[in-house]
Parts: sequence; structure tokens; C-alpha cells
Amino acid sequence: MAALSVNNVSKTYDGNPALRNVSFTVDSGRVLAVCGENGAGKSTLIKILSGAVQPEAGEIALAGKPVAIRDPRNAIELGIRTVYQELSLLPHISVAENILLGKMPHRRLNWWVDWPRAYVVAADELAGFGFDRIDVRALVSELSVSEQQVVEIAKALAGQPKILILDEPTSILSARETGILFGKVRKLTAAGIIVIYISHRLEEIFEISDEVIVLKDGVNVLAAKTENLTRDALIHAMVGRSLAAIYPTRIARPRATLLECRSLCRAGVFKDVNFSVRAGEIVGMFGLVGSGRTDVARALFGATPATSGQILVSGAPVAVTRPADAIANGIAFVTEDRKRDGLALDLSVLDNGGLASMDRVSRRGVLNRKLQHKIVEAKLDALAVRPRGVSRAVRQLSGGNQQKVVLAKWLLLDHTRIFIFDEPTRGVDIATKVEIYRMMADLVSAESAVLLISSEMPEAIGMSDRLLIMRSGRIVAALERSELSMERVFALAVGVEIDRMTA
Repeated sequence: MAALSVNNVSKTYDGNPALRNVSFTVDSGRVLAVCGENGAGKSTLIKILSGAVQPEAGEIALAGKPVAIRDPRNAIELGIRTVYQELSLLPHISVAENILLGKMPHRRLNWWVDWPRAYVVAADELAGFGFDRIDVRALVSELSVSEQQVVEIAKALAGQPKILILDEPTSILSARETGILFGKVRKLTAAGIIVIYISHRLEEIFEISDEVIVLKDGVNVLAAKTENLTRDALIHAMVGRSLAAIYPTRIARPRATLLECRSLCRAGVFKDVNFSVRAGEIVGMFGLVGSGRTDVARALFGATPATSGQILVSGAPVAVTRPADAIANGIAFVTEDRKRDGLALDLSVLDNGGLASMDRVSRRGVLNRKLQHKIVEAKLDALAVRPRGVSRAVRQLSGGNQQKVVLAKWLLLDHTRIFIFDEPTRGVDIATKVEIYRMMADLVSAESAVLLISSEMPEAIGMSDRLLIMRSGRIVAALERSELSMERVFALAVGVEIDRMTA
């Protein structure tokens, strides 16, 4: 008897099917990976299992007994805990309070919170997860994004779940943190817990899962044991076609230098950063979390300016103290956190797509809304943003389509020739990744320059003509494409010798 059974579950929104007769089973102690493109129905399935959304048809059974998961509280009572891709912590209370929310220990004979006990219990949860360095008394708002993700996972584990749902849990974790998470997942499954794992990272799926299901257009199109799957078969099931090469085949033809940094510094963050990016070239930047790569990108765009050094555009020094300076000098920045820094979530797709190009559609301060609608919609259609319709709020789009809106915003600027991409494929499906990679290739073919910052080593190696390695706020190596290997890049990023790694 399967520990979890989902039988012919269906759900529609505004007449559009999100899930259609989805069925699968999972035994105790197994990791089930759920894969599919953005918009395939993964989020709807998660919401149904976590009680946030009710199905219109079908049945869910636990240990053979049908259950109605009425709401998130009921899901928790049934032993189902969910860690969403979007963090749901309360930022203005402590780490301990977040982990123990709703189950804070109390002193005997009264209702006073036993704070010393709460701190010990919360610290034990983090230590059991391998993260005892996080201060349980600190406010969540004081933590880094990756530390908040760790707290989110610890909070779910504190409830001793029978079923743990992880939605893109490693998207903001370092390689070390991901390794710790996978070790914990293996311990959980050894204890009989079911883990449902949603990820766009194929290498993670093959590493951690026992079984895989693939959703496409709301339909379960594949269910198989991971050991019986190949990478190509999984990609074909997700996107409906074979992808012989994820990374576009191209020959770099670098020309004049468009962007150059000379001795760029930001006190306490990065120091003595020197590099250049030429027209027709993709320069990658790789490093572990905290290495300073995003900080360099933000300095180039004027979001957090450098304290010393020079930025040159086409050989001429420029002062970049705010984003407007960067934009005026033809620099675009696709940020690491699109929802926080790249989008106005409650505004329409049209307003977001046209944010950077208002000068192009204005005359004497008056916005030509008709012209804006025309050019934004044309660009969104060229990028295949789905669903169509520029009037809907951008928060209603999937992560991959939100990223396309961010890209459209910058591509509508005629004078932009320098593109900084910081984690451009984070949280997007494999098909959208391929589209983004091809768009980068098109940009450099048109003699733009691309600086690609990525924590995904295969992406950094697969797309870069040259790769800069950052560690502790410095560029420690600059490798040509012919010199790139995963072993060498990782060794440089962590500061060890290759022969020591393989000894």
C-alpha cells in the first residue's frame, strides 16, 4: 500500500486547466522529483497537497485512506509540510520564533514562554540540519537570503513531517549548503519520510531522487524510476522535443572592449577588481555565495557604487553612482532577485516591460500609451511570454515568464550594448533556460557584450568565452574557454589545489 496516492486530480482557473487527471503514488522513504516547464502545473499540485488550493476532482489518500486537505493547517495536522520557493518567514521576529511558530515551549503552571528552552530547541533543530552557526536570537530580517532558506527548511522539519515538500530549495543555497541539505534528505528518507522535490536543476534530480514524474500542460506525461531515465529522455518529456545541446554552439568573435574595470573596490566587500568585456563576447563570473560577484555587478550598475577605482565604457571613464548613470551609458542589469529588484509585482506586464524605455515612448513628458503598448507587446511576443495579455499583474505570471518580462524591459532600450546577467536562469524551467541562452548568443552576435554571473557551474562553463573566478572579494583567476573544467573551476573557487581534491 502506497503511503501517498494522488488519483485523477484536476484543477482549472478561469476555465483553463491547470491539472488534468494527475495520478501518482509514493512509498515511504522515497524521494519523488516533480519536473516540468513553468506553467506545467507543479505549483498547483503543491498547493493542493499543502491545502492552499482545493481540487475540483480526484482523490488524495494517505496510507490507503482518502483525505480531504481542507487548508494549510489541516495539511500540517496530517503531517504534510511545505517549503515554498518564495520564503514565508516573518522577518521582524527571531529565528527561534519562526522555527517554533505555533509550538513555543511554555513554563509549567502558566502561559509564559520558556525563552531559554525555545532557544535551545531552535538551535538543536539548526544543528541537526548542520547549521549551528545561525544565531537563533537574531531577527530573520538580519539573515542572508540563503540563511533564511535554511531557517525555512528547519521550520518545516521541526514539525516532524511525514511528507516534506521542497520547492526549488537550492535556488539560493551554496554548493556546501546544498550538500548538507541532500545529506539531511537522505536521513529523512531513511527514517521513512516521503520527500517531494521540485527542481529545474537536472543534476540535482538525478542525484537525490528515487522516482520522477513530469507534468506538461497540466498532464502527467511521464512517471519512472530515476535510475531508468536519461537526461535526454527527461528533457524530451518536459519540453516535447529533443535538445541535442542546451548551450548554443557558437564561435566567439570579440571586438572592441566595451566595459572595463580598473582597481575597482568597495570597502569590506571586494577589492582590486580588474577585468574587461569585449563586444561579441560572453565573460562569465563564478564564485561561491559571499565571494563578491553580485556586489561587483551592483557596483557596475550604480546600485551600490564602488568606493574607488574606475569603470570605463568604450575606453572612456564614466561615473556610475546610481542606476540612471549606468543606463545612460548603455549598461543593463538583470538582477539576481527579480521580484525584489527587477519587477513591480502589482503593476501590469505592460508597465513592467516598459519601465526602462519611457523616454522612447514619451514626448515633452507625455507618455504615448498606444505606442508603448505596441512596442512592449511586440517584444513580449518575440520572447514568447505566456499567457499573452499585457494588462494582467506581473505577479500572476510564472517565474520563467516574469524573467522574460525583465529581459524585455532592457531589450527595448535601443542604445544598450552592455548586459549584466546575474543568475538569469534561477528558478526557470529548462526550455526557458535554452531561450535565455540563445538570446545571450544573439546579443553577442549583434556585437553587444555580456557579463554572466552564475552559481551553476555547468551554466558558467557552458556559456562563457572567458571565466573569471572570484573568492573572498577578489578575482583569483581568469580562464580561457579551452582551460575550463569543473574540477579546476571549483578548486579555484574554494581555494584548494586540484591534486588535493583528487588525492
